[in-house]
Amino acid sequence: MDLNYLYLRHQVALSASTDAPSREARASHRGLAAGYAARIARLRATNGGLPLPMARVS
Repeated sequence: MDLNYLYLRHQVALSASTDAPSREARASHRGLAAGYAARIARLRATNGGLPLPMARVS
């Protein structure tokens, strides 16, 4: 998984939580953001904070 993608999804989820029309929607988007943050932390811990190299497509 690419770190840039996870950072993007994290920011989108945070933004969506700010604009959410209900308490439930805000909580859902914050939950998604927390999940992305956890994935980012795991990836950084296992890869030294560097994005994983892209797979070559033949």
